[in-house]
Amino acid sequence: MSQTVLIGSSAQLQGLLKSSKIVVADFYADWCGPCNQIAPIYEQLSQRLSRPNAITFVKIDTEAHKDIAQAYQITALPTFIVFRDGQIVEKSQGADPRRLQAVVKKLAAEVRSVQDGTVGGSSSDSSGSWLGAELPRGYGDVTNQIEVQRCELLNVDTNAGSVRVLFDTSKPSALTGKGGATKDWVESDTDEQLMLFIPFQSMIKLHTLQITSLPPSDGEDAPMRPRTIKLFSNKPHNLGFDEADDMIATQVIELSEDNWNKDGTANVPLRYVKFQNINSLVLFVVDGDGDGDKVRLDRLRLIGEAGEKREMGKLEKIGDEPGE
Repeated sequence: MSQTVLIGSSAQLQGLLKSSKIVVADFYADWCGPCNQIAPIYEQLSQRLSRPNAITFVKIDTEAHKDIAQAYQITALPTFIVFRDGQIVEKSQGADPRRLQAVVKKLAAEVRSVQDGTVGGSSSDSSGSWLGAELPRGYGDVTNQIEVQRCELLNVDTNAGSVRVLFDTSKPSALTGKGGATKDWVESDTDEQLMLFIPFQSMIKLHTLQITSLPPSDGEDAPMRPRTIKLFSNKPHNLGFDEADDMIATQVIELSEDNWNKDGTANVPLRYVKFQNINSLVLFVVDGDGDGDKVRLDRLRLIGEAGEKREMGKLEKIGDEPGE
């Protein structure tokens, strides 16, 4: 018997978002060929992963419920949205089984967390995709759009972690108390500055940065949290430090002690209009908050939307040629 819930009203959806820890929504239309092609795969995932009051799969007919489609800015079909505790944590457009599988991989980690009774709050445990702060409503984690193999981090201490640890989905060891021989954070080397080049797999709209920094509280040589950060968008490669000093930044961020939450994360809203359709980001840590010689970064999450912007109110089939 199918586990998938066919949504009949906005009130029904809102009720499920409150009663189920995780809700996976398939926005579709009967006339959409790609929607029909991927429907059996979605149903298989629903039958395998559904859990009462924990994991719920739903389908929403955008023709019958245009109000719901408009509320969640559905501009292409099919679109899959993953909610956790009523908040959007993932949004995927298109009938691409590999893309859907990537979303489900993240969901599977959440399933394990639900089964262990650990889902909830602002972050998941080390088995899931950890976030140091709540996601802004209507936006998802697009860190998976980063081409990690092409990232470049300058002035990094090689005795700490590599650039890859910044985008690790696990909870930082500084919060779990289970730190091992491998350091899962990065530190600057000769001084407090860091220069990070982040290319993306597709054009994204960047809304928020979540920066986690968990330096130890004792020790004269303890690294600092970043204080001043410059952001540069759509650069083809990394910048030099002198070049970045002289260049006008897309946005300058000034952090203080009040910006960091109990999990050591600063939730930094960006000037959204300046970060539309970007294919790369350079993050320049100018200085640290203190008198130390080094700056430490544990995690970096990018929050926004992936994919090119489409005309609002006009639904598109993804996977078919125009006019089909």
